[in-house]
Amino acid sequence: MDVILTNARLVLEDRVVDGTLVHSDGRIRAIDEGRSQLPAAIDCEGAYLAPGLIDLHTDALEGHFVPRPRVIWPDARAAALAHDAQMAASGVTTVYDAICAGGFDQAKADRRALYEVMLDAVDSGVERDLFRVDHRVHLRCELTDRTLPDLVDVALGRPTLALASLMDHTPGTRQWRNVEHLKVYLTGIGKSGGDIDAEVADRIERARGAVADNYSRMVALFASSGLVLSSHDDTTPAHVDEAVAAGCTISEFPTTMEAARAARDSGLATIGGAPNVVRGGSHAGGVSMRDLAREGLLDALASDYVPASLLQASLALTRTAGLTLPDALALVTSAPARLARLEDRGRLEAGLRADLVRFRLADDTPRIDEVFVAGRRVF
Repeated sequence: MDVILTNARLVLEDRVVDGTLVHSDGRIRAIDEGRSQLPAAIDCEGAYLAPGLIDLHTDALEGHFVPRPRVIWPDARAAALAHDAQMAASGVTTVYDAICAGGFDQAKADRRALYEVMLDAVDSGVERDLFRVDHRVHLRCELTDRTLPDLVDVALGRPTLALASLMDHTPGTRQWRNVEHLKVYLTGIGKSGGDIDAEVADRIERARGAVADNYSRMVALFASSGLVLSSHDDTTPAHVDEAVAAGCTISEFPTTMEAARAARDSGLATIGGAPNVVRGGSHAGGVSMRDLAREGLLDALASDYVPASLLQASLALTRTAGLTLPDALALVTSAPARLARLEDRGRLEAGLRADLVRFRLADDTPRIDEVFVAGRRVF
């Protein structure tokens, strides 16, 4: 049966039009300008209707499994479902759940116990059709961890695994190139004094030798995997060169303008953190994503650690970086779809999946009214 959504502001790729969208059997069937007079038509009351958001990197899943430090939620399925509901309420219709392979330092000791639990929870939720939105796995490969190859082996071959990123969180480089920022972060999670210095030293020691060995092994492994591959926290042109050599197509969360320019020159797409846009800067001292957008160096956004930031950030760029609404929303819809090789979604176009988000603005703040995934109303 056709579902007719009318009196909506349709956000198309190149313009916004007042019109009507028809979907059935999970697909968009028609897009027309003007208002439908059919009795069955649903009045959207002038709200925006856009493609469902596509989030290529969110760490939010882990927060539902570990809601407080050293508190592990006992029902993994319930944790995954709570995360799923949060993503739907944020307008996300396709989500890549970032799960850490490695990086099990003192501050994140629970990750080791939960690694396979979270992978299994996503697999099970997809297999049993329990989720509201479309879930895939983004495997965060921590090169500083000597156990990384074994951990990756556990994830390879799973049907939900679709994207991997190569990460190096050694103190003194990339995100933590300024070690003082790392110490502030550790203070915020309850560390103090000598414990912080000891953990920083421990991280440096564990990374010594592991990064180079793991990099070579991961490059060889992922070359034939068919997965989308991303670098992470590129800071220098040399980091970008490494990413290109590794077969990466994405530079995720670059920390400097220099690295973002190098990524553009090398043909890598840049993904920025949506919280960075909303806050006006990085919590770890990196470059402002607003500045990258102004320079035309931002290709897509990911929610990182705040799912609701995705729509909020894209709209903020219409005010802070001069983007048009179609161009801003493309950063969270058609652009990530293209980067993830998802040809069936990300645009309002006949024949594509009916992944839709209807929203309106309360001043500058978006309020989501309704979300459809493959034509099914999930929020």
